[in-house]
Amino acid sequence: MSQHPILTADELAKIIHLIHQHYGYDFSNYARASLERRVIRCMQQASLKTTYELTYNLINDKSFFDWFLQSLTVNVTEMFRDPAFYRDLREKVLPKLASYPVIKIWHAGCATGEEVFSMAILLAEAGLLERSRLYATDLNPANLEQARQGIIPLQQMKAYTDNYMQSGGKNAFSSYYTALYEHAIIRKEFRTNIVLAQHNLAVDQVFNEFQLICCRNVLIYFDRNLQNRAFQLFHDSLSPLGYLAIGTKESMQTADVRTQFETINLPTRIFRRKQ
Repeated sequence: MSQHPILTADELAKIIHLIHQHYGYDFSNYARASLERRVIRCMQQASLKTTYELTYNLINDKSFFDWFLQSLTVNVTEMFRDPAFYRDLREKVLPKLASYPVIKIWHAGCATGEEVFSMAILLAEAGLLERSRLYATDLNPANLEQARQGIIPLQQMKAYTDNYMQSGGKNAFSSYYTALYEHAIIRKEFRTNIVLAQHNLAVDQVFNEFQLICCRNVLIYFDRNLQNRAFQLFHDSLSPLGYLAIGTKESMQTADVRTQFETINLPTRIFRRKQ
């Protein structure tokens, strides 16, 4: 029977330091328990029994590091995830954003793009897509490349169609993509206004002013210090009365900037920056 690799706190700290030193990715403020689980899972998948073997591969094999980064940062994502959240966007947020001549939205930690495609569809249905700019950023360049292509496994489309209908969607969901063999390709008109770029919430700064920021199911992987940094960054990146959406398992309770936001809907985690 094969033994699970064991990772001490000291070994994990050394791996974090090595990744930062060699590749510039800083995982030092990620939640340790979650990060440890994912490193161990990577070691198991690569049949590595010791951190020495892992370290050797990380230093000497860039393609191994690219795979490791993809495994470490993989985000579970889907189109119209948490339909109630998208219903609130339709009913409570987009009508307010309609008053801006140009609508700027940031999807932070966009993974492979399913949520930003969902937003583009919502905006199109509200007649707002043409004057919207959607900035989708992620730590991982492989995620961004997949989002750029707009390709999603066709087998997922049934669940996404259900999500869409529950979110208040009235159109035929199949009109938003083209089926090709085993894949669905999001139609180009729903990708045209999306700007994809690498951005690291742990170290990078404000790069624009937005009316809406969505960062859903990313903060759960951060420790409290890094969550605080992210919330401050979002506050500074929002225009006055701009909206912030976070994941349903995430909270602003411990954020230094929490008093500078009002709650629009707590169950769907939509907040609004005060003046």
